[in-house]
Amino acid sequence: MKIRLCQKYITLLSYSCVKRIFERRRSSVVLSLPGLEVFPGDLLVSEDYMYQSTWLPNTDAKKPKWPFSKKGSPRYKQKQISDLENCLSTMRIPEFTEYEFYNIKDKSWNEVISMQSLENKKVHANPNRRRQESVWELFTSECTYFLDHLLVLKMVFLNTLKYLQSNDHLLDVDAARLFANLDELSQESLNFATSLFITIESREMGSNKTIGLSLADLLTKYFKESLCLTHQIYCLNYTSAVIYLENIKQREDFAVYLKWCEQHEHCKRLHLSDLLVAPLHRLTRYPLLLKNIWKRSMDSNEKISIYSMKEKVESSIRDLEGNVKWLDKSQKFKQLQEVIVWPLLWERDKRFFVPEGFKHLFKETHVENMLSHPGRHLIHEGKLILTESIRLVDAYLFLFDDFLLITKIKRNKRKSSNLEMNLAYSSLHPELQSVIKDGGYCKVLDQPIPLDRLGLRSIDQFHVTVSGMRHAFLIQHENRYQQCVAAFILQAHTESSKKTWISQIETAISSYAETYESKRISVCCQPAESTEI
Repeated sequence: MKIRLCQKYITLLSYSCVKRIFERRRSSVVLSLPGLEVFPGDLLVSEDYMYQSTWLPNTDAKKPKWPFSKKGSPRYKQKQISDLENCLSTMRIPEFTEYEFYNIKDKSWNEVISMQSLENKKVHANPNRRRQESVWELFTSECTYFLDHLLVLKMVFLNTLKYLQSNDHLLDVDAARLFANLDELSQESLNFATSLFITIESREMGSNKTIGLSLADLLTKYFKESLCLTHQIYCLNYTSAVIYLENIKQREDFAVYLKWCEQHEHCKRLHLSDLLVAPLHRLTRYPLLLKNIWKRSMDSNEKISIYSMKEKVESSIRDLEGNVKWLDKSQKFKQLQEVIVWPLLWERDKRFFVPEGFKHLFKETHVENMLSHPGRHLIHEGKLILTESIRLVDAYLFLFDDFLLITKIKRNKRKSSNLEMNLAYSSLHPELQSVIKDGGYCKVLDQPIPLDRLGLRSIDQFHVTVSGMRHAFLIQHENRYQQCVAAFILQAHTESSKKTWISQIETAISSYAETYESKRISVCCQPAESTEI
């Protein structure tokens, strides 16, 4: 009986202590928010959370543990889309009729001449009528380019995006990455069209309103100073803009914005991708328009100036093509540096023992920048199967114009999202993109194999049958003394893939040998410098 009384007393004492502790904590509240109470020494401890503790009575498990948990709910996202649509409904796009040349951009030269007053009818008798028509074609095409493409991009798409961002929508969308220097480009086109119209009025129609520059001086001013340069800047960003657009338009909020813009009457059923490519097409058309004026001009000085401008634009296009190729190559090699991991000396070969205190002496800081050499080109790449002693492993080979790099495909636990992978590694080979998407990377297996030290052998059908390998070939790494220091047996997925690899490697070895021989001969043929004693 005494034992039962003691147990009951202990139980009541424990409950009173717990209750007293709880009341003491409740009395020490220094900050009270709706659904949120903070005590000294606590980090945002909710009142609801305290009541849900296992040692307290009256626990209500249905109450949310955190008051802000509704933010990622579908209802919240739907509210965001609804707010975005309401914001778009308040956006107003101005009309384009305010521009002086809006009503004449679709008229022919004959229609414009017929609109002139009687005293200007003498232009009909101009013997160089075909030249005037060519100049007018340059002007009207520039008007169409400005009004139907650049201005639509700026007013409908860019300004709408800025308006939404000013109202806290699509804040993470990079307008500069998508539209580059669109503002500058549209302003240059407007200035050129306006100046060209003044020149046509004063020089071709005989108007006394304003005195414009001569055609040769006007073309020299714009094509030599600004027009080609602004187009080059835009075109260099075009590839990146298209890739960026393809990824962000998968988002629901951006898709709502894009649909609203593309359905606007100014777009004339054109999509954003159709409008973004317009400056590239315009730049390539300038030489044709200038050539037509040059062919029909009768003034020798004017012909020389226009021909010079045509050559200038064509040279600009060639430079742009070279810059685009260089930029794509630079971007791809930069992405390869992030994907390829170079192991340290003691990781590549366990025979090499390096004490911990000496490891800093073996840091290979230059190997990660090896791929970014401006004269190095990637010829071929792809997935193969590497045969090791007791297993087959996935490998990825990079064939450059001076060495072969063999890597193993390693797997990470974390997989990259599709959007993240597309944005970060868009320039890489599709097979390599699939590796990265699965959370993989490429770890260098051994040192790069120079092409003049590389031996290649195709494994015949007999050895393939005996060993059980299919579509296999052998890579040997020889040192300068023709001693084999490494050998790798690789298997392709198909026979055609194997033949392609062998052909690519043999061609690369042959080209490298020819290049090396030509450089050696050129050095040997240089005259020796005379030394005076």
